[in-house]
Amino acid sequence: MRPPAYSDAKEIKDAISGIGTDEKCLIEILASRTNKQIHQLVAAYKDAYERDLEADVIGDTSGHFQKMLVVLLQGTREEDDVVSEDLVQQDVQDLYEAGELKWGTDEAQFIYILGNRSKQHLRLVFDEYLKTTGKPIEASIRGELSGDFEKLMLAVVKCIRSTPEYFAERLFKAMKGLGTRDNTLIRIMVSRSELDMLDIREIFRTKYEKSLYSMIKNDTSGEYKKTLLKLCGGDDDAAGKFFPEAAQVAYQMWELSAVARVEVKGTVHPAGDFNPDADAKALRKAMKGLGTDENTIIDIITHRSNAQRQQIRQTFKSHFGRDLMADLKSELSGDLARLILGLMMPPAHYDAKQLKKAMEGAGTDEKALIEILATRTNAEIRAINEAYKEDYHKSLEDALSSDTSGHFKRILISLATGNREEGGEDRDRAREDAQVAAEILEIADTSSGDKSSLETRFMMILCTRSYQHLRRVFQEFVKMTNYDVEHTIKKEMSGDVRDVFVAIVQSVKNKPLFFADKLYKSMKGAGTEEKTLTRIMVSRSEIDLLNIRREFIEKYDKSLHQAIEGDTSGHFLKALLAVCGGED
Repeated sequence: MRPPAYSDAKEIKDAISGIGTDEKCLIEILASRTNKQIHQLVAAYKDAYERDLEADVIGDTSGHFQKMLVVLLQGTREEDDVVSEDLVQQDVQDLYEAGELKWGTDEAQFIYILGNRSKQHLRLVFDEYLKTTGKPIEASIRGELSGDFEKLMLAVVKCIRSTPEYFAERLFKAMKGLGTRDNTLIRIMVSRSELDMLDIREIFRTKYEKSLYSMIKNDTSGEYKKTLLKLCGGDDDAAGKFFPEAAQVAYQMWELSAVARVEVKGTVHPAGDFNPDADAKALRKAMKGLGTDENTIIDIITHRSNAQRQQIRQTFKSHFGRDLMADLKSELSGDLARLILGLMMPPAHYDAKQLKKAMEGAGTDEKALIEILATRTNAEIRAINEAYKEDYHKSLEDALSSDTSGHFKRILISLATGNREEGGEDRDRAREDAQVAAEILEIADTSSGDKSSLETRFMMILCTRSYQHLRRVFQEFVKMTNYDVEHTIKKEMSGDVRDVFVAIVQSVKNKPLFFADKLYKSMKGAGTEEKTLTRIMVSRSEIDLLNIRREFIEKYDKSLHQAIEGDTSGHFLKALLAVCGGED
């Protein structure tokens, strides 16, 4: 019932009066409001409490956190949309020099640039920063700043990138896990209901794969629930359909992801002062006689690249006439043995072995087949085919043929040929491809052709078009239908076929995020799926595990390091953390 500015004023008054400060509330309000909203808030605060908001904030906070809040309270962020290229470059340089290049951080530069430049300008700064330094600005802020100041700066960056996305994330975090943070939930639902609630709902649906409506419904009760659901407005799970405005938001999110070319980085690198002789001797010593020195084994193997490990294997054989793999196998056991032996195998042979295991015995492990075949590059797939033939005297295609059936079999065999196009996008073709997708997923107005030939075309599109082209197809699909292709596949298809198509789409959208989700699911809830955890940590360690770590902390609010620590133990834990390569 309060005017919005007075509502904000009361929230801030409650956040700073009494013992202790609710920093999260201060951060959320001051990082997300426009200049006009800030001016109205300052005036409302003075009117309601006859006090000066800035003076009260200063009295209740300190350090760089306080300085940035004061800057935001001025409500003087530039608002023009004309962006100077030179100034963008200058700001990127200044931020880089203030953080990454400096011993100790020059916080004043971060405060000045992030507190005053226009949103349009800063979005370009963030894009350029990523291109120049190879890491997103968020990673630098996490590394350089700390405490409430770090949280505030991250919130400012998120709001600049997308205010609705910032709120979608805040709402999700207010309800996930034990207990609901009702103050946050109420504050956001009230303050955004007339501004951007539809956009927030849309992003929520896209990001968390469930509607805001269904989450509120499961998380609250009584008249309170009823009221919140009225503010929420509607359930997006019903259709998985975008509102026209929100489809535009989704389209723009795609545009951004298509432009951002993130450099992929692993966590395991070649050792600088590599000496295969010394390593072979140390390993032999660790396994000789009674007992095994696991720490030495872990230390050497997790700190060498795969190519170096192959040299160690050869040297070990030349020196001692023994097979290092056989020795490791007899000395280690359980999860640790699986992890260390996995790291010792050449990547293609490791993948081939995982595929073989997935098809062995009674029952097939479809998840493992999908995870490997849907995410590997052409070169990786070709190497896997050769390794499979060499190790098991049978072609991978034959193995898949005898172990799977129907459409699922055709899709896997198509992926296993490694014939994905490598080029860029073709807009006209992308529109045609999107039309096929719309028809097969039964949301197009017209249908041109019989079902089975459409299915074949749809399979061919997902299995053989280049990643860049498919990004454009998914984008055209949103434009054409107001639906997201991933949700539609989930809704219209079922079983293994659905799972493999979803995996391809997620891998095209954001491969590191696909693996971060898999890792999270392997550790959440009761019991750990050690096999999945080991397979991903081994196979991505030299490719993109660093990117996976970044996506993990971004989405789940805890680091991969923390998750592993909370979920495994002993030498297995030690080895996994070494491969993980750091705490974010």
